[in-house]
Amino acid sequence: MKLRSLIVTLALAAACRAQSAPAPAAKPTFDKARIEALVRYVDVFRGKVEVQIGEPKPSKYLPGYREFTVHLTFENGGTRDDIYFASADGETIIKGAAYNLGLNPFQSNLDRVTTNDDPSFGPAHAPVTLVEFGDFQCPDCKNEAPVLRRALPQMYGDKVRVVFKNFPLESIHPWARPAAIASRCVFRQNAESFWKYYDWIYDQQSEVTPDNVNERILGWAGTAGLDAGKLKACMESKAAAEEVDAATAQAHAIGAGGTPTLVINGRRIGGLQWPDLQIVINIELQKLGFQF
Repeated sequence: MKLRSLIVTLALAAACRAQSAPAPAAKPTFDKARIEALVRYVDVFRGKVEVQIGEPKPSKYLPGYREFTVHLTFENGGTRDDIYFASADGETIIKGAAYNLGLNPFQSNLDRVTTNDDPSFGPAHAPVTLVEFGDFQCPDCKNEAPVLRRALPQMYGDKVRVVFKNFPLESIHPWARPAAIASRCVFRQNAESFWKYYDWIYDQQSEVTPDNVNERILGWAGTAGLDAGKLKACMESKAAAEEVDAATAQAHAIGAGGTPTLVINGRRIGGLQWPDLQIVINIELQKLGFQF
């Protein structure tokens, strides 16, 4: 009897221990450490790079997957945002764009880029909308400017609308941000004067420095019929700076890594020589039924 009682007691004790033992921790379905390790292994980075894994959210474009952004900060201060998708169990990671055959293949870019409160020329309902993310200190942007300002309207007339959004590359262009802030203030004071500013600052690009940028802009304002005092107050305000930050965030959201970045009916591409730009615009017009 004593032996049987001892066996029963030991069995009950073992059962109690089994019931009280904690369950093994559930494997995370979104493991940021593993994802960062993968990114660093797949993308061969030169120098020190900071990797920030964004929070996932259900993807509108790839059902059953979650979408997240990987924000990269490079040694020179440059940044880049890459879009990724993660499966429900977190074991499959996809980098890049996802296309739904029933939707515009560039819908995700159209959803991320706003054009309702930015400088533009051309009809609001033109069949082609070209958005330029530009930097006023960028030499390539300066080269692109006459193509957008003159060649494009002459060739396509009311078929194309051009919109400008600021994307100053502060790590390599030290006066690009104050020039971008000033551009928002010019636009706020007189929308039509923005394009005069656009033409003027690219024309003066080689003469502008971090030390004289504000002085030169305010001097120009006096000759352009603007209120220099109001412009200066605006340039020193947070509101204009926040507008530049918002445009920059949109550039990052679509994966823009440099300037100029053009978004043509949602299609993101870098700056183009005039013949190549014509090809892209013609493709868009032909898709909409326009004949040449």
